[in-house]
Amino acid sequence: MTDATFIQTPGLAETIKRRYFNGAGGTALSLISFALLAWIAWTLLDWAVFNAVFGDHGPEACKDATGACWSVIAARWNLILFGLYPYEQYWRSGLACAVVVLMTVLSCLPWFWSGKRIATLWVGGFAAFYILMKGGILGMRVVDEESWGGLSLTVFIFVSTALLGMPLSIVWALLRRSDLPVISKVTGVIIDCVRSLPLLSILFTFAVVLPFVLPDWARGDKLYRVIVGSALFFSAYQAEIIRGGMQGVPTGQEEAAKSLGLSYWQRVNHILLPQAFKNALPATINQFVITFKETSLVIIVGFFELLASGNAAYGTGDWTFAFIEVYAFIAFIYFVFVFSLSRYGAYLERRMAKSDR
Repeated sequence: MTDATFIQTPGLAETIKRRYFNGAGGTALSLISFALLAWIAWTLLDWAVFNAVFGDHGPEACKDATGACWSVIAARWNLILFGLYPYEQYWRSGLACAVVVLMTVLSCLPWFWSGKRIATLWVGGFAAFYILMKGGILGMRVVDEESWGGLSLTVFIFVSTALLGMPLSIVWALLRRSDLPVISKVTGVIIDCVRSLPLLSILFTFAVVLPFVLPDWARGDKLYRVIVGSALFFSAYQAEIIRGGMQGVPTGQEEAAKSLGLSYWQRVNHILLPQAFKNALPATINQFVITFKETSLVIIVGFFELLASGNAAYGTGDWTFAFIEVYAFIAFIYFVFVFSLSRYGAYLERRMAKSDR
């Protein structure tokens, strides 16, 4: 018999000692870093919690306060979250945002991970969101897009951009890898031209310049023109991400599929795209995160989205001194959405890594 060899895993105390207190220099650096972090944490807690003013007490209660004045959130939360949406119809805007959150959660379930199911879920969820926000049926009064604002408008722009941009990006990626040189080169020029422009210039062009060159029947509402421009920008970047994922698929698989008699669309749907999205998953999640944060740029072309609603919340009345609290609240909202997206992307990476073993 051979003696079994056991590898002893170091305990928590041993691991901490080896990483942070290994030698005099490492110990001193760790102590200084921990002391600095503790001071920062205490300063933030002292400002945000211990000496803060909570509740709807009005601006007078914050004049002598040494901490944060969260009363501005209690007093102006409706303006931040709903913008100019009619007060008696807030339930529709809140329910529309809840529909998008539910749609996103259901998209994370493996049962929906097929082209038809995910497309049905997103189209149905978007339709429900739009009907709730717009109204006009089921006894709901019509609320024009000019009255949309706050978080609901930010969510609408993000979901619309993803819903339009993702299919378009797949089309761009497939056209760019076409065997016909004219198609592939023209597509490459279009993608590179869009990617070389800043998003702000594209939004300004679609919102302000485009109506001067379009006939009256093709102009549409400014909001939808901005969404089309944002989707075009998203699709150009996402097309390159998907094309990079396609290049990671071994060419032998596609050749084997051809030899088996599979058609072009069968090869694309069952072999190429599933593996391309798997290879491009980290970059795709990152692109979604960037797109959600870039919705704040629509403030430049006159939309009352989340950031503009925050500016109005402290910029009018007696709350002009509480801009830090308002921006902290808005940053928390962005953090919740973006952090959730990034954590879900990390979960998908771990899940797919296990499936490859």
